Amino acid sequence: MSVVRCKICGITRLEDALAAVAAGADAIGLVFYARSPRSVSIEQARSIVAGLPPFVTTVGLFVDMPQAEIEQVLAAVPLDLLQFHGDESAADCDALKRPYIKALRVRAQDDVTALVDAYPDARAVLLDTFVDGVPGGTGQAFDWALVPARLGKPVILAGGLTLENVAAAIAQVQPYAVDVSGGVELAKGIKDAAKVKDFVRAVRTVEGSM
Repeated sequence: MSVVRCKICGITRLEDALAAVAAGADAIGLVFYARSPRSVSIEQARSIVAGLPPFVTTVGLFVDMPQAEIEQVLAAVPLDLLQFHGDESAADCDALKRPYIKALRVRAQDDVTALVDAYPDARAVLLDTFVDGVPGGTGQAFDWALVPARLGKPVILAGGLTLENVAAAIAQVQPYAVDVSGGVELAKGIKDAAKVKDFVRAVRTVEGSM
């Protein structure tokens, strides 16, 4: 049986992080991008991470942030994994010498395989929806048929996922993991514990049928 992992991104409150963990989420995402309505300060992030139980992966999301500023965050917040969501090159990502995933925004004219191959040291790639001028978190899904069957790296599927469409997304793409933010919210940055629970249950139900 294939196990599809689940990340709840855009966490801004400890209670939301704990609700995600209680629901069975494998990872939580903390957004260090000031222009996002889901952004957290170093102090907020440190408090959230300190309150988590063990065996939960903490992911820090960065968008074209200077290396020195990322290192400031890392000095204060014990993150397990970095997620680069901007126009960072492979060299930019590798410079931190930390495990990372690279987010790639997918559109019809792109050679997705070539985009993935440009980041040989990424632990995985996160495929999100391309919206001009917006690095992510749009709440819009993309055409999953654009994802090649074999990419050579674990695929984390994001972009407009909800309780209603996540089963179809998993069945079509067969990703390593799914990533949701807006699809389980009461308001931007505020999670709905019931939606989180139902979303994770839907992911696990698909696993059981694969």
